[in-house]
Amino acid sequence: MEQPASALARKNLSICVLDDDSNQVELSVELLEKAGFTAVGTTDPQEALRKIELGGCRVVLVDLKMPQMDGFAFLEKALQLDPGIYVILLTGFYSVDSAIEAIKLGAYDYLCKPLDFPRLAKTLDELAIAFSRRLEIRHLEDKLLENLQFHGIVGKSPAMVEVFELARKVARHFTNVLITGPTGAGKELVARALHQLSLVAAERFAVCNCSAIVDTLLESQLFGHVRGSFTGAIDTRAGLFEYANGGTVFLDEIGETSPGMQAKLLRLIQNREIQRVGSPEIKIINVRIIAATNRDLRSEVLARRFREDLFYRLSSIELRVPGLSERREDIPILVQHFLKKYGEAYGKQFKGLTRRAQIALLRHDWPGNVRELENVISGAAISAVGDFLDVSDLPAHLQKPARRGTTTPCDWRPQPLEEVRRNHIQRVLESCNGNRVRAAQMLGIGRTSLYRFLKRADNQAAAARAGH
Repeated sequence: MEQPASALARKNLSICVLDDDSNQVELSVELLEKAGFTAVGTTDPQEALRKIELGGCRVVLVDLKMPQMDGFAFLEKALQLDPGIYVILLTGFYSVDSAIEAIKLGAYDYLCKPLDFPRLAKTLDELAIAFSRRLEIRHLEDKLLENLQFHGIVGKSPAMVEVFELARKVARHFTNVLITGPTGAGKELVARALHQLSLVAAERFAVCNCSAIVDTLLESQLFGHVRGSFTGAIDTRAGLFEYANGGTVFLDEIGETSPGMQAKLLRLIQNREIQRVGSPEIKIINVRIIAATNRDLRSEVLARRFREDLFYRLSSIELRVPGLSERREDIPILVQHFLKKYGEAYGKQFKGLTRRAQIALLRHDWPGNVRELENVISGAAISAVGDFLDVSDLPAHLQKPARRGTTTPCDWRPQPLEEVRRNHIQRVLESCNGNRVRAAQMLGIGRTSLYRFLKRADNQAAAARAGH
């Protein structure tokens, strides 16, 4: 025999009684309070909706027939305000069809009047126990979230655990590191973790985005300049390498640097010396360089767009941060992390996502990776009014995701086998962000075979252009 919910579980379940008969409201509230539940009552549907919007109740007992608003209309509005609300409809004219319709529309239960209170208490006990378990699970998830954080990085997938383990090993050694991975995957967070775990954690950590600054200014930013060395140089300034001497400099998007800048960085790494722009003086520095890129630098070296000697100097230790599509099991805990972060930022307390919102997030491919997910949750947290984020709070492209792998007859046309092969290889390369080694592995062919095919395709394209 099932045991009733504990006194604390009943106390934690807040109930609102809505009925156009004030005597019925008063009687129901009195019975619920005697049973140990927290209960309030009203004859005004708008007042009940305001309570739901403000999170003032978890369960609503609603009379189906009311002059201002019937129970079905109230149910629809209540679920719009808070998809996690439990609505129990009460009626004096019970029918199976009406009960089925109510459940389909989202009601938790459908009961007859006059109320069978033992039956109602049993239903409410089920909800009280479920609500208490949810609170316990939420507490455990918060503890788990703390345990799954690695210096600000959240992850439990095997791919991320591998990144964490390698970072712990590498951080102890004062050596240069190359971090690779798609845009938005969290490369800067990994760089900061490496610095925090290192023996120079107390020293400075400087950041430079190499793609955001033109080459002439980038040299001044990194190496410093003397007064009058170029137009606008009105004073003498130290660069980031001097600023962070003894610590770490993080060079983001290193693959975007020019050959000239690559030569200067190579000299710095080899000789541990710098010259400010416009100064003959050489300064000796001792700084750790952590570089990051979303490009395949090996391919860039083969294409002679990146210096081979600099690449090998930087990549003696290489850490690859996987994209979110490669670690989908991390999405729920990342969502929980960002909900907590932006709930605190916006002064809201979120209890989670509705089931349909969770499904929408898990279906998405996340080309922008963790950064895209964070932006989605941040925007949803601003617009959400209930305790749970729902699909309607998400961006439009997530509310109605495109169906995968579906083609209409008009999408299809006969193609030569060679063209199909070329298009397929191109899509695989794009999915690997241009990384030919990974693309070859995914295609199940040798790297040399892939290079040979791409070279042949380039030659054919060049011949086709010449023929026009």
